[in-house]
Amino acid sequence: MNNNFTEKSIEAISEANGFATQYRNSEIKIEHLILALILQNDGLIPNILNKMGVNVQQLTQIITERINSFSKVSSTDQLRPSNDVNKVLMKSEEHMKKHGDSYISTEHLFLSIFDVSDLLEKNGVSKSKFVDALKEIRGDRKVNSSTPESSYEVLEKYGRDLVELARKGKIDPVIGRDSEIRRAIQILSRRTKNNPVLIGEPGVGKTAIAEGLAQRILQGDVPENLKDKTIFSLDMGALIAGAKYRGEFEERLKAVLTELENSEGRIILFIDEIHTIVGAGKTEGSMDAGNLLKPMLARGEIKVIGATTIDEYRKNIEKDAALERRFQPIMVDEPTVEDTVSILRGLKEKFEIFHGIRITDNAIIAAATLSDRYISDRFLPDKAIDLIDEASAKIKTERNSMPTELDEVTRRLLQLEIEFEALKKEKDKATLEKLEDLKKEISELTERKNTLTTQWQYEKQEANKLQSINEEIEQVKLLIADAERVYDLNKLAELKYGRLATLEKQKQEEEDKLANNQNDGSHKNKLLKQELTSEEIAEVVGKWTGIPVSKIFETERDKILQLESHLKERVLGQDDAIKSISDTIIRSRAGLKDPNKPIGSFIFLGPTGVGKTYLTKTLAYNLFDDADNIVRIDMSEYMDKFSTSRLIGAPPGYVGYEEGGQLTEAIRRKPYSVILFDEIEKAHPDVFNLLLQLLDDGRLTDSKGKIVDFKNTIIIMTSNIGSEYILNDPEIGENTKEIVLNELKHRFKPEFLNRIDETIIFKSLSKENVKGIIKLILEDINKKLKDQHIKVEYTTEALDFIADSAYDPSYGARPIKRFVQKDIETNLSKMILSNEISDNDTVLISSDGQKLLYQIK
Repeated sequence: MNNNFTEKSIEAISEANGFATQYRNSEIKIEHLILALILQNDGLIPNILNKMGVNVQQLTQIITERINSFSKVSSTDQLRPSNDVNKVLMKSEEHMKKHGDSYISTEHLFLSIFDVSDLLEKNGVSKSKFVDALKEIRGDRKVNSSTPESSYEVLEKYGRDLVELARKGKIDPVIGRDSEIRRAIQILSRRTKNNPVLIGEPGVGKTAIAEGLAQRILQGDVPENLKDKTIFSLDMGALIAGAKYRGEFEERLKAVLTELENSEGRIILFIDEIHTIVGAGKTEGSMDAGNLLKPMLARGEIKVIGATTIDEYRKNIEKDAALERRFQPIMVDEPTVEDTVSILRGLKEKFEIFHGIRITDNAIIAAATLSDRYISDRFLPDKAIDLIDEASAKIKTERNSMPTELDEVTRRLLQLEIEFEALKKEKDKATLEKLEDLKKEISELTERKNTLTTQWQYEKQEANKLQSINEEIEQVKLLIADAERVYDLNKLAELKYGRLATLEKQKQEEEDKLANNQNDGSHKNKLLKQELTSEEIAEVVGKWTGIPVSKIFETERDKILQLESHLKERVLGQDDAIKSISDTIIRSRAGLKDPNKPIGSFIFLGPTGVGKTYLTKTLAYNLFDDADNIVRIDMSEYMDKFSTSRLIGAPPGYVGYEEGGQLTEAIRRKPYSVILFDEIEKAHPDVFNLLLQLLDDGRLTDSKGKIVDFKNTIIIMTSNIGSEYILNDPEIGENTKEIVLNELKHRFKPEFLNRIDETIIFKSLSKENVKGIIKLILEDINKKLKDQHIKVEYTTEALDFIADSAYDPSYGARPIKRFVQKDIETNLSKMILSNEISDNDTVLISSDGQKLLYQIK
């Protein structure tokens, strides 16, 4: 007997043995073999039976019942095949020879079962139908390897028919891209090397161009030579997956290519991410997919459309000149904002049907403009489409979950009911009065809950009604397109002027009802949103980037307008600096800043301890509610030539390349930040060259070639240049100002200074400023002691003593902090630990002119 069994037939025989053991039968019978064949994963027999329309589940049940009826044995160690199974194995060799095959495959075993037993015929499996289905799947192919199944129906198994998907309406409409589609048609019409490859950044619409071509083929909007063609999208992952044995991948790919060749040009192959063919499936002594494709591509036997990114094309395909010359590149550029708006308008209906909401035109315009302005690391139209999708999903999710108002009422009602049950057993007068109040409130809340529930259900029903109408309209439109293609005028008239017209009228009525609700103001009382506006888009952008782009609400408007006064409360004596920064933020939030530059860039000049860094931290706190939300770069760490690489990342091949730059990575994660370059004069000149691009264009290119957007940052640089002149002239007269600015010009190049929005000179602190700072520090101590219910008060003499003892104009306010920490905080700590101060005590700090005195009140 021939021992050349395929992998699947060996697996089936082994599985039959397993079933006989499992059911404790005395021998391996035909039923065990049938069960093994019809339940085989990725097997040919289940596929054929499905094609025949056989109910495999019912057949499995019948066979299993027969197996259960067989006699059981105590031991299954000596299992042997029955005479019928031996006959099947003998007959299978005859079927193999009859088909001209080299291996016994599962179909040979199944055909032999028909010859030996009538069990299959009795249960509705016809041999003649089986042979027909087998022929349809196998075609003229021969079983010449141990894994022939991988070569059957390869295109269905490893790809998708884009033209068929377009016919079923499963491909989104392709708007624009006419020039790229025409160029692809032109290349496909060549005699040889008729293989276009679409090259562009991720998300610009390369795959959509192939889908657009499929839609044009379906509509007949292509030249005669492409009218009967179909496009198959190859799934390289499916092709490689599970190819365990050497040569199995090549066999699968060869089967795909043979099918394409046999189609005589009728099938065009589309390979998305075509760079994956280089090296795909390559093992020792075998060829990769790229080398298998080369000969057929060169001869023009198959037509292939590829799609890949610019980087991957350069890295994988350009270096293989023999493969590159067989393709003709088509560059796919990112669409403009206007083109993106057109694309979104074309996709609008699909998203409305899927999410069951209405998408307004201002939401579409906002998605295109806001994504272009704020999401810099991705490309149009993909990022704009994602915005529409996520914002729509948010509304859909809210609609399917309990509205906030109803949820609050339900929770409050539950709380009151628990309280009512707990108090019910009490009999005193006060409790009985409380119970009456609870009963009344529970009654009111129950009524409110019922009203809200009814309203919610009604609004959900209305929204679902519109969604179902839209879904039905889409299905009717597909039927109309089919009728137009086959020129069925009766059906076309019936659908177009009958069913579609009725549905369109119903849709219009529902939308008018929605619009009326919007106009008369009743939508304000609605629990559910039914339309997507620019506000929801802005909210999603804010969540993605951390940039506050949503409409400024009353609270935030007040916060921005009051920014100057809030900063002046915390930073004393620097009113000019505060005014300049506040005005810059106000211009930015009102949308009047230069969109291609950072929000603002400043140089803070002044002696140490006057509040340069503290103002930056206070600004961060007022903008982000977190004083630590700043990117602080200490320029004393960037004094050598090579330190610039730490800001934008090490060059390829150097240690730290994968980690990225300290500055660029921080801004990529938080695009809306305050950046503080402390002691800028200490940086190496090369660092300033790097900052020129940042200040002028609002962007930096990191070591990996990625562009990082700095347009939503505030850049502050501090310096001690000219401090000695400022100390000698606390009021900073015009003469002093000129000397300091001249000193600055000597230290920095004109092209650097010219890009700074404003240079702000910080004044030395006056005696009154110092007293104000001491008060702020003592207020901070009170905040720390609040949890212990201890309060600190102070006299004017104490303030004068601290100011005289601690303040030194050369060091600014920092010595005051140290003095308060060393003297006041230390003494208070000792008094707390020794129990001299207890809860609700007030400590009065005064002075006798020699030292501070502490009195407990």
